Amino acid sequence: MSKAIIFDMDGTLFQTNLILEPALEETFDVLRKENLWDTKTPIEQYRGIMGVPLPVVWKTLCPNHSLEIRVKSNEIFHKKLIELIQAQKGALYADVERTLNELSKKYPLFIASNGQIEYLQAIVETYNLDRFIQNTYSIQLIRSGHKSDLVQMVKNKNQIGNGYVVGDRSSDISAAKDNELIAVGVNFDFAQEDELKQADFVVNNFKEILELI
Repeated sequence: MSKAIIFDMDGTLFQTNLILEPALEETFDVLRKENLWDTKTPIEQYRGIMGVPLPVVWKTLCPNHSLEIRVKSNEIFHKKLIELIQAQKGALYADVERTLNELSKKYPLFIASNGQIEYLQAIVETYNLDRFIQNTYSIQLIRSGHKSDLVQMVKNKNQIGNGYVVGDRSSDISAAKDNELIAVGVNFDFAQEDELKQADFVVNNFKEILELI
């Protein structure tokens, strides 16, 4: 059994905030053109739920729409996100590449994310993260849709005995605790103070992880 580090993607490695709102605005532009939405884009409402799985996003933003329209909206949004990633409109957080490079010399590194498979792959390919990351796991691989179950799968598949989960939200911290791993909270864009209190450690800069691990 090995020691490993499992990272969240959005708001931890990748500055998703740079592309989320432009993608959301473009998605609702499409919905307005198709007469499926007639008011402003619910940006503020979306900010309050960032980090949850995309199906939950659309159930929340479009509670009165049919499942078919929600699925269509999600597909449009997903496409817009990938286009923005490939156009390099997003970015990794400061010191992510240097820190991952140093850590990968000592530990196997993995990503476990609520993002969809194609979306995660776009980030990995655009920023060449497979230089450091052994494998990337999407929540789509888990029927329950729970981050704790996804981390358990990563742990079992890679024979991880102990290690760390690094993330910005309560789902990451809970996933660490539920799997007897150490929770490292990153105090970045989407982080919530009350959620970070549950972490074993909190960092304000990504490179601080090198001092902990």
